Amino acid sequence: MSYLPNSTSPPPLQHPVPTHPAYIPEPPSTPVSPQGYQRYTSSPPVQQPFAQPIPPQQAVRMHSDYASSHGQYQPMGPTPRQIPVHHGQPPNLPADLAAWGFDNPTAQFGMQLGQNAVAAGQEYVQRNLGGLIPISVLRHHFNVSNSYVMNKLRILLFPWRHKWPRRVRRSENGQSEWQPPREDVNAPDLYIPLMAIVTYILLAALHSGLSSRFHPEILGITASKALAVVLLDFVFVKLGCYFLNIPGSINQVLDLMAYDGYKFVGVIVTLVAGLLNVGRTLYFVTFCYSFLSTAFFLLRSLRYLILPDASATAAPVNSPAQRSRRIIFLFIVAMSQVLYMGILVRM
Repeated sequence: MSYLPNSTSPPPLQHPVPTHPAYIPEPPSTPVSPQGYQRYTSSPPVQQPFAQPIPPQQAVRMHSDYASSHGQYQPMGPTPRQIPVHHGQPPNLPADLAAWGFDNPTAQFGMQLGQNAVAAGQEYVQRNLGGLIPISVLRHHFNVSNSYVMNKLRILLFPWRHKWPRRVRRSENGQSEWQPPREDVNAPDLYIPLMAIVTYILLAALHSGLSSRFHPEILGITASKALAVVLLDFVFVKLGCYFLNIPGSINQVLDLMAYDGYKFVGVIVTLVAGLLNVGRTLYFVTFCYSFLSTAFFLLRSLRYLILPDASATAAPVNSPAQRSRRIIFLFIVAMSQVLYMGILVRM
């Protein structure tokens, strides 16, 4: 008998939806009916006689949920150990290494390795440069302070009414020696010449960049030109001291290098005037003033080296003819600065 929609017979049977709690759905590859019911190609999986073991963490969570639902909670088994958090530095570690997380063996190994590296570097410098330039003498020329640098720059730019005698002190062995730049503003130093040379190189690069002709080789060319001018001036003064029987020492060599580098302060002032576009006339006036101040500074500063008196550490000049030759040489050294500065300001 066929089924008619208006008949009173019951509707056809449908497959029941499985509600077994241990049922695990099959992968998506199992065909699904359009009504959303899953069809079985075989009988449902048979439940294993023994349940699968529950992980400890899940068992603890299930126990806690059950106990909380009944108004009581007792931890099941040992709870995870609480790790103390140190808000300060960990114990048994020094303050400077604890912040980086180093333990004692690692810190000791690093400290020992650093000490060995520093000792090896000092030994290398002392072995290669100690015989040529003693480190103590080099340290003497870099012993400067902020007040010394400011006063020295003021003297280099305005040397007209400054007093020039250098201060002498007694050393531990009873000999007289010059005071360091920190204690005597008239003492030569190597800090200002070194910083002035670096500033000159950077200004030359800036000048070429503003003129749209900058390339990386300009830094090397400018540094080579600056070093060549310093060495040329140094060789000229040193040869003059040799022919005039002026005694020399390591201190004299470093003093001459310092005085040769002071000209870069006037060169920097001239270059800044050129960058500000102050005009050709004012630029020429700035160059002339910088040259005159540098020449006057060298005339007064090199006097203790070329024309020492009886109170100085070098031997005084006794012959009038020798003194006259030294005065002429000192004047030539001062006037030759216009040539060196003219080469340096040309970009």
